[in-house]
Amino acid sequence: MPAQHEGSVPRSDRRDRRLSESSARSRLTLETLYADAQPYPMMRRAGGRAALSGREDSTGSTSSVDLFTIAANRIGYGPRPGQRDEWVSLGASEGERLWNYVSQQLDPGGIVDTEYDNRRASFGGYSTLDKSLAQLWTEHNLNSEWQIRTLPSDEAEFDTFLRAIYSRRQLEAVMSEFWRDHFSAYAWEGWGWSLWPDWMRLLRTNCFGNFHQLLIGTVQHPIMLYYLDNFQSTVAGPNENHARELIELHTMGADHYLGVAPWQNVPLDGNGVPIAYVDNDVYETTRALTGWSVAYTSSRGNTGEFYYDSDDHDRFQKIILQNFLPADQPDLKDGMDVLQALADHDGTAAYICRKLCQRFIADNPPQSVVDAASAVWKSLRDDPFQIRETVRTILTSQEFQNTWGEKTKRPFEVVVGALRATQMHFEWERDGDDIGTFFGRFGDTGHALFSWRAPNGYPDSRDKWESATTRVMTWRFILWMIDSEEPGGAFRLKALDQTPPEVRSPNALADFWIDRLLQRPMDPADRQVIVDFMAQGFNPDFDVNLANDSTYERLLSMIGLILNSPEALKR
Repeated sequence: MPAQHEGSVPRSDRRDRRLSESSARSRLTLETLYADAQPYPMMRRAGGRAALSGREDSTGSTSSVDLFTIAANRIGYGPRPGQRDEWVSLGASEGERLWNYVSQQLDPGGIVDTEYDNRRASFGGYSTLDKSLAQLWTEHNLNSEWQIRTLPSDEAEFDTFLRAIYSRRQLEAVMSEFWRDHFSAYAWEGWGWSLWPDWMRLLRTNCFGNFHQLLIGTVQHPIMLYYLDNFQSTVAGPNENHARELIELHTMGADHYLGVAPWQNVPLDGNGVPIAYVDNDVYETTRALTGWSVAYTSSRGNTGEFYYDSDDHDRFQKIILQNFLPADQPDLKDGMDVLQALADHDGTAAYICRKLCQRFIADNPPQSVVDAASAVWKSLRDDPFQIRETVRTILTSQEFQNTWGEKTKRPFEVVVGALRATQMHFEWERDGDDIGTFFGRFGDTGHALFSWRAPNGYPDSRDKWESATTRVMTWRFILWMIDSEEPGGAFRLKALDQTPPEVRSPNALADFWIDRLLQRPMDPADRQVIVDFMAQGFNPDFDVNLANDSTYERLLSMIGLILNSPEALKR
């Protein structure tokens, strides 16, 4: 039996009223929807997915969701329609499915990525992403026309969204993001405009490889050499910016820093290696990296590639991490010796493995899984797939399987997850409809791509992303996406096409779309907020008329509430 609904109202008036109504509802439920929710036991309810059984670990803690939910939201950017069925086909048990899914994701070259390939091809394949570093430099960086100079970074930004939304290589996209924050640089000035596709290619193609080789690639890349000023560091004018961040942020971490203590006083581990670094190690590393620069002048070939200038290198003896480097070593050897020592240090293993566990498990991950990952990392120092096997250890651990809701999604994850779940389509190219507004509004969330100016990368802890400003701006951005229209005037979100004709009551609509978007149940109290919003005071078991524009737009707003609910923000 249909309930009563609003009459016909001009579209512009309906839109204004809808936004006002949505804002009022947002204020009423903000505390509920943005609460610092803890994991809760799922309950069975009519019309929704069956309850998910919890799994208790040795500590007695219980996860409230199944492994599919954990895998889809931590190994990737959230579920897409049909993904749960694919998961079920991977094995007879949850453990078997997780192992097979992780193994699949750790071998991205073996994944057929048709949808991503087709989406990218629909935008002309992007003209700059496959160009070599030298091509990007000569054809774009040296070009005085702004549109040509900045095209590579724009296309890299479009492609980052495209991969996260459509690629089946979800873990590759997540790990690329991890290394992008770990080796943080700023894209929107200097050489970043034109060389970003090569930087992203370096991080992506090495994301599961050997850390030492990845480290060499980042230290010698013009993006990092420019960003941290090493391209102008010489024996006559050394600059310690790169050396300090190399040790403090890229390898050993600040936890292994003993300040101005004399290097001779640093305690040694059982292998005779100093357990920490001091300022003198930073200064000596600075000297070791002098002359590591870029071919940015005509005398050097002006190709933008890595360039070693022996005349600018400090050739005298050095002591770094109590390793003696004699004077007049062969070209590059001082720097290579330092990178090897840093990559091999136990402090680097502990620091990076903790960061990986923080990304995939919790802000304060159990020490047991950090230790297990570190042991694998150290045992495979020379292995070409050191990172891959370390990540496998983390993702198949009991700690990974038994933890849920200890992380909150950052705005990029929230937005990409919404696009994956709703199948909304944007034109990811410069002249795409609404794309300028998309990136402008996304920037308001505080998580604009390639835009963290400090060298420590975007934070990945709950407390940094649960502020009212971040949450509200992300909320507003999701509502704008849902409300946006294609050039012909139709909503980008085809909600009616995705809703079965028999699903029309507020209860049924809430249950269908909760399951459709989250692919798991929602806390009963939060679910009731969704139902009440859709019912607007009428009987929630009565059918509503989605042919009515105002009612249909309320359905869109209801979808926005689900996408911004506490459950949707967990990972």
